[in-house]
This record gives sequence, structure tokens and C-alpha cells, in this order.
Amino acid sequence: MSLLRKFATVGGATLGSRVFGFVREMLMAAAVGTGPVADAFNAAFRFPNTFRRLFAEGAFNSAFVPLFAKEIDAGGMEGARRFSEEVFGVLFTVLLVLTIVMELSMPLLVRTIIAPGFADDPEKFGLTVRLAVIMFPYLACMSLAAMMGGMLNSLHRYFAAAIAPVFLNFILIGVLAFAWWNDHDALDVGLGLSWGVMAAGVVQLAIVWIAVRNAGMRIGFRRPRLTPNVRRLLVLALPAAITGGITQVNLLINTAIASAAEGAVSSLVYADRIYQLPLGVIGIAVATVLLPELSRALRGGAGAEAANLQNRSVEFVLFLTLPAAAALLVMSEPIVRLLYERGNFHADATVTVGAILALYGLGLPAFVLIKAFIPGFFAREDTRTPMIFAGISVVVNVSLAITLFPRFSALGIATAEIVAGWVNAALLFFTLVRRGHWGGDRALLRRIPRLVLSAALMAAALYYAIGLLGPQLSSAAPVAVKAATVAALVLVAMTLYFGLAFATGGADRSMLTRALRRKAVPKTEPLSE
Repeated sequence: MSLLRKFATVGGATLGSRVFGFVREMLMAAAVGTGPVADAFNAAFRFPNTFRRLFAEGAFNSAFVPLFAKEIDAGGMEGARRFSEEVFGVLFTVLLVLTIVMELSMPLLVRTIIAPGFADDPEKFGLTVRLAVIMFPYLACMSLAAMMGGMLNSLHRYFAAAIAPVFLNFILIGVLAFAWWNDHDALDVGLGLSWGVMAAGVVQLAIVWIAVRNAGMRIGFRRPRLTPNVRRLLVLALPAAITGGITQVNLLINTAIASAAEGAVSSLVYADRIYQLPLGVIGIAVATVLLPELSRALRGGAGAEAANLQNRSVEFVLFLTLPAAAALLVMSEPIVRLLYERGNFHADATVTVGAILALYGLGLPAFVLIKAFIPGFFAREDTRTPMIFAGISVVVNVSLAITLFPRFSALGIATAEIVAGWVNAALLFFTLVRRGHWGGDRALLRRIPRLVLSAALMAAALYYAIGLLGPQLSSAAPVAVKAATVAALVLVAMTLYFGLAFATGGADRSMLTRALRRKAVPKTEPLSE
């Protein structure tokens, strides 16, 4: 299977999850609004979800996948199975103890960490504790599912792990639809959503567990022991966890700074939800596929193939990210107006959120490239360097945010995030080059300027068209008219960009077919130009 098909598999599943996530949020807003039940549910869900992002998805997979790939090469499937059982025994035991401790300590955790502001409202505080107790086992399910997903990715089976998260949205949409049909009150909806989260964790774990068994890997439970392999996993996972922790701390600091201005936090969140769609679809797809592919190539001594994988992945990332960034830069305001401007979301909020989204468009290539560069370190079992660079980017972000916020409000924080992202991407790239882990590629260097030119011409045409279609995109236009106009603009922009990209030589069929096939090549130059 080519890398393109693997990217499409993971990216398509991620896109589906994000789309259903939008549907879920729309239904939640209709069912519980922004009242105390919504506050309690979101605060309670954030706790296990943050742990999941820190350890289950980021730290664990970045450390586990290269070691699992190494065991496959060294000891075959049987050796990889033994290693998996060793890790599973330790992971399951730690998660069981952690879950018990957290469940018993939940009132204290809500009061001091999760939602200290709720302590003065006994009803909201009690509801948050109740919902958090129901949902916290979701962390254990997702951590074990992350391990199974890492195994599947290393075995070049991507679909099950990529599609499993969609079921969280399916289940919660079902809960909300059932509650609406039966006219449940907000409290019942909150409880139903919490049990839905717990059920979704079990369903997602079952999906990847069955997929692993179908892949010929049957895992039994072993008494937890700190074997050399497990100790090595912990050594690699700790810096990756710190890296993820730094990112989460970064977001918390930005939120704390933004809270000083009315509407700044929500403006950043609304813009982020749109910008995360291309970032998640492209970035997650590339990061998920590239890490096991690079690990396999490096373990097999195929340096040329590893270099080709990295170059072709960056080429593919830029091919899709540059037009998305240009579109967000030029037509952010019509997009925001279509998606959000109704009810209590007024036209002035559209201008603010649109400006933030346009800034995020400038940072989109950097954040996607970070996801393409980091596997070059993790595949070589180096999780320390990305941790250091993440720390540097936090310092840059916080310094700029504090400096710019008093004058530019939320726009200053968005600017700080973008600059920090580009600093991180540059540090990762130049370190790979300096270490000799990034091979020169003449085709990539020729294509990047042509892709930039194609995206710029597309942006110019969009800017002109938006000016002509002002009445159809205005606040006064019916929603159907705005939707049809935005859809038409996107379709025309895509046609123009892809036509220009292929016409100028920024892309060709070999970039999307032969150069992306998973086989070693004698040099980093694509097979045809």
C-alpha cells in the first residue's frame, strides 16, 4: 500500500471524526447550552481527556512504536508479542491503580485542579464530581487502545485505529438525539453524556483489540515486571510526556492570559475549532503513518528509503497545507460568518474570530510540518530533542503573548502561537539537517516555490471573487445562499490550485503515486519529474 493511501486512510477517518464532532457540539449547544450542566460536563471530561492527550496518544505511541518495530525486525512476530505482553501487564496495572486513586480523590481534584471555581457552588461542584467519577475510566480504555493502535500502525494496518475515535461522536450524538426525542432535562442529558463517554471508551478499545487479534497478534496478561524493554520504554516515554505536558501548559497559560479580556478566550476557541480541521486531518495522518514507516526503514538499514519517506511526506504535506493556509488567510471571515454568526454570535464577533483564523492560517504549515519532522526524531528513539525544542517554543510563546496581549488582545496571543510554531518547526528541521538525518532532494526544492506560487495565485483569485460576491456573503444573506457561495468558492479555488500546481510542475503524478510507494529507492530524487 502506498503512503498516499495510508495518509488517505488515516486522514479520511480523522476528517469523519472531526465532522461528526461538529455535529455533536451543535447538538450539545441545543441540549444544554452554556448552563451549569454544560460547565460541569466539560470540566469533568477535560480531566481524562487531557491525560489521554498527554500520555495515551503522544508519549506512549512515540516511545512504543519504534521499540515494537525493532522487536518485529529482531525477533519476528513472536518477539513482538512477548514485548507487547510485558508492556500490557505493566500498563494495565498502572492504569488500574491510577483509576482507583483518582476515583477516590475526585472531590479533592475537582476542588483544587479541575474546577476550583466551582467550589462556591455546591450543586455544580457535586455534579462535576459525579460526572468525573463516571468518565475517568475512559482514560484507562483509551490508554490501552493507544497501545493496540500503535501495534496496528507498526503492522501497517491503519484503518481500525483511525476509525475508532469516530465512535465517541457516534455514541454521544445518539445520546443527545435520544434525550431530545424523549424531552430529557439538562441534568439527565449530562449524566447520559458521561455514561456515553465511558461506553465509547470500551467500544474503541474493543475495536482495536479485535483488529490486533485479526492481525495475528494475540496478547495475554503477564505479571507486571520492569524488564529491560519496559524500562527502555519508560525512559523514552518520559521526555515525550513532558513535551506533551509543555504543550498543554502552553494552552493553559494562553487561556489564563486571554481571560483578562472579555470574549478573548471564546474567540480563540472558535477560531481554533476551524483551524484544527485541516491540521488534524493532514497532520495526524502524516504523523501516524510516518513514524512506523520510518522506524521500519531505519531498523532495516534502508537509509535511502527513510530519506525518501521524509521528503515525500513533506512534499505531500505542503501540497495540501499551502492551499488550506491561503484559503484561511483570505476567506476566514466568510467561513466564520457561515458557521457561527447566529443567535448571540454577532457581526463584531465574526470580525474578531475571522482575524484570528486568518492568523492561524499563517501558522498552519508550521504546525503540520512539526508533525512531519518529529517522527524523524522518535523513529531514532530520540524523544529528548523535541522536548527541548517544545520548551523553547513555550518561552517564545509566553514572552510574545504577554508583550502583545495588552495592545492586540486575542490577536496578540494568536500571533505568539504562530511565531512559536515556526520557531519549533525551524529548530526541528535544521537539527535533522545538521545531524545528517535529512537528505537533500532536488525535486522537493524545485516544487516548493511552485506550490507557494500556485497557492498565492489561488488566494489572489479568491480575494477578488469575495469582493465581487459581497452581498451573497454578507450577514443579511440567507444561510443557504452563504453556504452555496462558500461551497462554490472552495470548489473553484481547489480546481484553480490543483490545475496550477500540476501545470507549473509543483506536483505531478509521480509525487502522488510511484514516489509514495513503500519500497526502498536508491536515491532521494523521485522516480520521475
